[in-house]
Amino acid sequence: MDFDIKTLDNGSAGQASLPEEIFGATPRADIMARVVHWQLAKRRAGTHKVKGMGEVSGTTKKPYKQKGTGNARQGSLRAPQFRTGGAVHGPVVRDHGYDLPKKVRRLGLISALSQKAADGKLVVIDSATAAGKTAELAAKLKVLGWSSALFVDGTVNEGFSRAARNIARIDVLPSVGANVYDILNHEMLVITQAGVEGLKERLA
Repeated sequence: MDFDIKTLDNGSAGQASLPEEIFGATPRADIMARVVHWQLAKRRAGTHKVKGMGEVSGTTKKPYKQKGTGNARQGSLRAPQFRTGGAVHGPVVRDHGYDLPKKVRRLGLISALSQKAADGKLVVIDSATAAGKTAELAAKLKVLGWSSALFVDGTVNEGFSRAARNIARIDVLPSVGANVYDILNHEMLVITQAGVEGLKERLA
C-alpha cells in the first residue's frame, strides 16, 4: 500500500509503502469490540465497597427475647432490615481485569489500523516536532482540518507533546502505546514514518 507522506505545514514529503498485512487486512468488528472491552475493564479502579453485617458498627446482642413480644424475631441490629444494618451481597473491592490472548490483541490492533486506512482516516506524516507552542500547532491542525486526531510516533517528541497537551481531542502516543480504544476514539489516525516502523516491529 502506497501512502502520500504529508507535513504538518500541509505539504508533501514523498510516498511511504505500508505493509498490506497490517494496514490492509479485513477489519474485524467483533475482535475490536473484545479488545476495547478488555481495555476498559482493566482501567476500572474496582474500589467500590459497602459494609456488610460483620463490618458495620453496633452491638451483637439480641435486641429482645425470641418469643412473647408480638414482634418479628430478630437476632441482631446489624441485619440489613434495620436502618444501621449492613448491606447484603453489596459491591466489594475487586479487580475487573481479565486475560485476553496476545493473538486476539494483535488482531484487534491490526483491525483498527486497517479500519482507519479503509475509511480514509489514516495519514502518514514525515515527523511530529514542534517548538512547544500550542497556538502554532493548533493553527496548523485547523488548516489540515483535524479536530480529533491521535498522533503515533516512534518516540514522542517532548516539544510536540507539550504543544498538543492543551488541545482538546488531540493526543500523542508512542508506537508501543498505540491501542485499539484510542485509535477508534479519534477521528483521524496520524502516524509518523518512525511510528510506522515501530508498528512494523511490534506487529511483525
